[in-house]
Amino acid sequence: MTAGTTDSGAGSAGGDIRVILNARSGKRSGRAQVEELAALFERYPGRFSLRVVRGGRMIARETARAIEEGVPTIVAAGGDGTICGIAARLAGTGARLGVLPLGTFNYFARSLDLPEDLEAAVRVLAEGQERAIPVGEVNGQVFLNNASLGAYAAILFRRERVYRRWGRSRIAAYWSVLTTLLRFRSSLDVAITVDGATRAFRTPLVFVAKNAFQLELFELDGADRVRSGDFAVFVAPDCSRLDLLRTALRLAFRSLQPSRDFELICGRDVRVEMRHRRRLVARDGERERMTGPFRFAMRPEALRVIVPAGPG
Repeated sequence: MTAGTTDSGAGSAGGDIRVILNARSGKRSGRAQVEELAALFERYPGRFSLRVVRGGRMIARETARAIEEGVPTIVAAGGDGTICGIAARLAGTGARLGVLPLGTFNYFARSLDLPEDLEAAVRVLAEGQERAIPVGEVNGQVFLNNASLGAYAAILFRRERVYRRWGRSRIAAYWSVLTTLLRFRSSLDVAITVDGATRAFRTPLVFVAKNAFQLELFELDGADRVRSGDFAVFVAPDCSRLDLLRTALRLAFRSLQPSRDFELICGRDVRVEMRHRRRLVARDGERERMTGPFRFAMRPEALRVIVPAGPG
């Protein structure tokens, strides 16, 4: 095994389903999760093998190894960031993605009606069916739910510090939003081009959504356009920190209003340009520094996912 990767001993050494568990995801300890998964895998002899990893580099390395070994179904066990990291490696390969949702919000799993109960989720992996879905890309990097520039990347930085101190929970996530926005100071001067039409904005946040379920959950417009293959681009107005905090609270209480709280632009070809080209970009709860201009594109049916059997 590579450093930072553990073979749990759960399941067979081979099998047609390889589970990659991010021990840093979820609310339970890695050992408790491994023990529960081992018991569930025993119900399907010879089907499952499990690898426990700690950190993004190990996730990428273990996924690449599973692809090289020809494992037909590779399972992301963790939160949306873990799922996105594995999906990025699987897109276009023909290998199937399975999901064991162990994160705080699990937007991607919930958008596909995947159960959050672990026993039911393992049953779907063993007995479910395949569905091809699109993935979003920003400068060639895959995302499944959303990608953004500005305030949200700062929130993620703060959230990881809060998680390390208090553990992963929705309360901790909301607290990180509050404390970040009370300190946030920087707006961006951006030119946003959507399907050939360019507009200029000064904004603290550009949020590009690909998950229609997430939009409907927060009662935001654009879900129908996302289902038809477009991105929903939300641009927040330039405002004070207090006004930005009010907007976040309206989002939490499902009371955002177009024009007052955001501008929505929908389309398939999105380009964001700004003066300082090197920026943090948030993708599905993770963040990394990229160089602009930032191009957003959709890859139709690029990912094959195991979902519950039956019409859907």
